[in-house]
Amino acid sequence: MASTLPGISARPDQTLALNMKLVSHHELQGFGGIGEGMGMQLARDGRRIVWLAHESAPKNFTAVDVTDPKKPKVVVQTELPHAKMRSNSLDVVGDTMAVAYQTSAAGMKPAGFDLFDISTPENPKLISHFDASGPHSRGVHAVWFVDGEYVHMASGAPDFQPTHPSDDQFYRTVDVRNPSKPAEVGRWWLPGTRVGDNVSPPPRHPKFDSGFRAHNTNVFPQRPDRAYIGYISGGAVILDIADKSRPKLVAHWRYSPPYTGFTHTVLPLFERELLIVSDECVYPDGKDWPKLVWVVDARVEGNLVPISTFPMPPVETFARNGGRFGAHNLHENLPVPGSWRSDSIIVGTFFGGGVRAFDVSNPYQHAEPGADARSARGEAPGQPDHRISRQRQDDAAQAPPARSRHEPGGSHHQRVRRGRDRP
Repeated sequence: MASTLPGISARPDQTLALNMKLVSHHELQGFGGIGEGMGMQLARDGRRIVWLAHESAPKNFTAVDVTDPKKPKVVVQTELPHAKMRSNSLDVVGDTMAVAYQTSAAGMKPAGFDLFDISTPENPKLISHFDASGPHSRGVHAVWFVDGEYVHMASGAPDFQPTHPSDDQFYRTVDVRNPSKPAEVGRWWLPGTRVGDNVSPPPRHPKFDSGFRAHNTNVFPQRPDRAYIGYISGGAVILDIADKSRPKLVAHWRYSPPYTGFTHTVLPLFERELLIVSDECVYPDGKDWPKLVWVVDARVEGNLVPISTFPMPPVETFARNGGRFGAHNLHENLPVPGSWRSDSIIVGTFFGGGVRAFDVSNPYQHAEPGADARSARGEAPGQPDHRISRQRQDDAAQAPPARSRHEPGGSHHQRVRRGRDRP
């Protein structure tokens, strides 16, 4: 695709791409609005099926056959029960899919998550529903389901009353080893955010108060005793979940204020002893700029130290295009078949800033080997661009592993590999 030439300034209306090639684009039968949920199923008949959660009504989820990535085909598209709810998040393990449901206001139903049997992708079958509705609950915003045994989620609950309406979702763990009878086994919330807590509520940002609640709740097989949580206005949280019934706080890094908050994802790079922490931009036209991706030294788990941020394209160029501009989702190294994983290349989405890849071989200085910031012509400002890009998110394209920081020739964590420090 086209890219800017040396000496020519980037224009917001230009098609911009670097080292990424558009493979295909599907309109999803006229229903875009895809949320944060995307899961790859390696179906029994050999097909690769991408499952997508919709961010708003009327659609619930869509399955797309991407076995031939140049010819994606919708195989099923489902409806939500009503217009005042969204699915937004899903995860797939084998032939089971978990789908989150969040309502537009507290006290509504259905609010929680569903488990589906997707062994026949064209005919997903409901296995069970976990009810998280309640007088102060909007249900589940995000699920993390990668081991087939537990759903970790950002959720409200029937018995939870927040001290502030924006603090209504917290970390919950649900046992789904018997998928027909999901059962909660543990929960944790930031002290002071529940009515009846014996500590005062945390101080709120004077201008950008997005709520002290959980967002992504990630648990990896390398450390099954840890949950890595983006806690929005509460920053980055690490929990000890060795006893799932009694999560314990291990580390808490909050940088808002002075920054504008909304911690979205905490991605550990275990062999590197690093965390990649992303914000989420939630206002249009750069109002809450900067929204960043942080690199955090986690060698001492209880003392997290930020050491750098990813380079961002100029806010003057991108922030006034309509919609949002800044950090959002990261490819989270999902520990499931079909997922590409790397501890040196981080892929993220940046709303109007497009899809971008960063080389973090040197955690202090990052190269940007690839980006795709095409104008989404014909789409509403700020809406996601539902293209399938060649990001090689499959298990056949593993990046070379980064060297240990203890190997000869390495500085702290990792030296920049020669030939990889420039796009």
